[in-house]
Amino acid sequence: MTGERSSAGEALPPRIDTNVPHAARMWNYWLGGKDHYDVDREAGDRFSEAFPDIVEIARLSRHLLARIVRHLVNEAGVRQFLDVGTGLPTVDNTHEVAQRADPSCRVVYVDNDPLVLAHARALLVGTPEGATDYVDADLRDPDAIIAAAARTLDLTRPVALMLMGIAGYVSEEEGAYTIVGRLMDALPSGSYLALWDGVNVVTGEALDRAQEQHNEGPGAPYHLRTREEFTRFFDGLELVEPGVVSITRWRPDPDPMGSSDEVDALCGVARKP
Repeated sequence: MTGERSSAGEALPPRIDTNVPHAARMWNYWLGGKDHYDVDREAGDRFSEAFPDIVEIARLSRHLLARIVRHLVNEAGVRQFLDVGTGLPTVDNTHEVAQRADPSCRVVYVDNDPLVLAHARALLVGTPEGATDYVDADLRDPDAIIAAAARTLDLTRPVALMLMGIAGYVSEEEGAYTIVGRLMDALPSGSYLALWDGVNVVTGEALDRAQEQHNEGPGAPYHLRTREEFTRFFDGLELVEPGVVSITRWRPDPDPMGSSDEVDALCGVARKP
């Protein structure tokens, strides 16, 4: 792979496989970024042709992240964030939103994609009053995540665990609920779980077909859950109003250009008692 370059003209880190589409790079493509390759664009186009709403969901999910982080800092008083499966840098990353609200916020990003690791410098630029760190780890290894996060975060004080569009990549057979539970168990009372994922609640067969087609390919499969299965992630926690809702309806900003229509993605924020 020596000498290969992305659409932005940057040399590829040695572990990047440009023969297999990757979720983080497909998402970057849908968001209009530059950090993707032919295989990601082809897979992204196939998915969006079968399910055009995915591009809008990608955009809406970025607005959601900013609203959730602002709420957690300004209203819940959280000053520490553990963002797992952060993906590639884009506008208004977690540390930017949090440290804009309070420069002392501390943020740890976790991802296992080598392209994200190659862009870590962009994530590591935070305020001097706070801290921003990056951990190369997999969601399926919660103990490694907690051990690494403890180097930057004070795990005796509340932490917001951010799982933005990532839980669908871990199946029930792989222990999705156990993994999220293990991460929350390691955080103290007053911590929060913020989670959104693709859930087929509106579109029906079009989304199912698009996802089945993608899962048959070489990329990582994504597991669409029902509303009940999604809500199970918050068992034992106290859901913040308005509870489990479409990502368009979680404390929306007063935006005349925005949409309040439901989309095939649910979210929730909950507090650990």
